[in-house]
Amino acid sequence: MVRKKVKVPVKKEKPASKKRKIIVTVILISLAFSGAFIIYFVMQFALNTKTPMVVVVSGSMEPNLYKGDLLFLRGIDPANIKNGSIAGKEGDIIVFDARGLPGWHNPPLEPIVHRVISKRYDNGWFFLTKGDANSNHDAAEVPETRILGVVVGRIPYIGWIKILLTDSGLLVPLLVIVSALLLISIIWDLVKKDEEEEELKNKNKIYDKTKIKKEIEIDFTQQNQLD
Repeated sequence: MVRKKVKVPVKKEKPASKKRKIIVTVILISLAFSGAFIIYFVMQFALNTKTPMVVVVSGSMEPNLYKGDLLFLRGIDPANIKNGSIAGKEGDIIVFDARGLPGWHNPPLEPIVHRVISKRYDNGWFFLTKGDANSNHDAAEVPETRILGVVVGRIPYIGWIKILLTDSGLLVPLLVIVSALLLISIIWDLVKKDEEEEELKNKNKIYDKTKIKKEIEIDFTQQNQLD
């Protein structure tokens, strides 16, 4: 009787590529950070303005807009910006940068959110503005080139997060902490996956050895019976 050799197929696992995992990690981190910028870019395109969102940082427009409101802006033709009056408050609310403009003394660093109360054309549009809560109109007119957009929507109070982080100086540290946690989380997932794969591989080896031993015992038993 010719003894048959028992061949047990052993699954060969392809070693994980560390280089590939590093590339995947970098891509995931890049996507996490670029996601917000992509959304912002899409909003710029959709709303036709380089600044589609601003946060109200003062109470000059109360009770229509409050400090901490997140505003959405749309860029429109200056000729179509609605004129208003001090009494009626029917003019459009515009957002503009007053830094360096003649007649503006110590303008804020943040964009100003005020209502149009009159406008005129002189080789370009100029707008006189006023905060709804202010007793007087602004010191000087705003040229169309300084207008960031017209307010078209808002989310109340959500901008307080930005105000508090900026005023407290925690914005940059928080971004660093979030980045570090994200990186640690991704690395931990990769390490955990490697450990699980290694554990599964060891279990398969033990199973294969046990199976081979049993097959050999069966073969010897059958051979002895035939002899």
